[in-house]
Amino acid sequence: MSDSAFAPTHPAVAARRIDIDSAAPPTLFVVVDTEEEFDWDAPFARENVSVEAIRQLPVLQDLLDKHRVKPTYVIDYPVATRPVSAAVIRGLYESGNCAIGAHLHPWVNPPFSEELTRANSFAANLGAAEHAKLAALTDAIELRVGVRPRIYKAGRYGIGASTVRVLEQLDYAIDVSVNPLMNFSAEQGPNFERFDARPFRFGTKGKLLEVPCTLGFAGFIRRFGRSVHRIADATVGRTLRLPGILAQTGALNKIMLSPEGNTLPEMQALTRALLADGVRTFSLTLHSPSIEPGHTPYVRNAADLSAFMDRIDGFCDFFFGRLGGVPGTLDAFRQAYAAGGAAA
Repeated sequence: MSDSAFAPTHPAVAARRIDIDSAAPPTLFVVVDTEEEFDWDAPFARENVSVEAIRQLPVLQDLLDKHRVKPTYVIDYPVATRPVSAAVIRGLYESGNCAIGAHLHPWVNPPFSEELTRANSFAANLGAAEHAKLAALTDAIELRVGVRPRIYKAGRYGIGASTVRVLEQLDYAIDVSVNPLMNFSAEQGPNFERFDARPFRFGTKGKLLEVPCTLGFAGFIRRFGRSVHRIADATVGRTLRLPGILAQTGALNKIMLSPEGNTLPEMQALTRALLADGVRTFSLTLHSPSIEPGHTPYVRNAADLSAFMDRIDGFCDFFFGRLGGVPGTLDAFRQAYAAGGAAA
């Protein structure tokens, strides 16, 4: 098994699912990948360190404040170290209305010893450099923002068995890198096909908490989602556009709980489906460059931005109103479930 693998049964992972009372109200976390702007389709480049969009974070924060949601901003090295962005992040943190975590983009995070390749964009492939880079990022956040982060999200979801050891060595407590059902092995990244959206404890001492991204299936054949989607997503299936056909007919739709690339009805359908399966924790995720037009495929102009913010607002209204959900923080959840958990 490669070091970038992250199987629930791997000795370094030893995942143990957390049991949550089925009568508990659904809890929503918001995690913002707070990072530099770059062309997602272009090769990785060390000089891509512009963080101008971070100035718009208070607009997002104001929207979340309205719903009493305290987001977690997982910030990377350019955001932590460039004065314009560090000042914004520090101000938000000092307001007491958010939490700060670390987000490792290896290609813009010193020390720079690795080649710039697709494989090396996954930090778990870097060997000893993974520890050195995350240590540098952790120190930079503590120095510039005023808090030593204990929440981690790997850039490109690039967590592996080696990451578990690094997180334990650097005294991290929570990880939010797992993206259920996704498989990045074609790029030498991790395979999360055996994970679902439920949180679990892991690590050599079982003290690390994983709160995965919320991704799953909606549709009338969702019970067979894994096997059907695997076939549909294969080369022949994509040639025949089977994933789109399945989604359009209401049979099967693979959805991530994010305003990026998903409609409000899709986000609602996913949430209802997972609630029916007993899931009680939900993570709404997005990238900070999407809060300013022109930086991501999801928000190209002012109209896109307005619709984007409306999706976030509408989902919060739905979750806290119609579903009777509650806002949560990752650290409070960790403290509430400090011990226990069933074998995954």
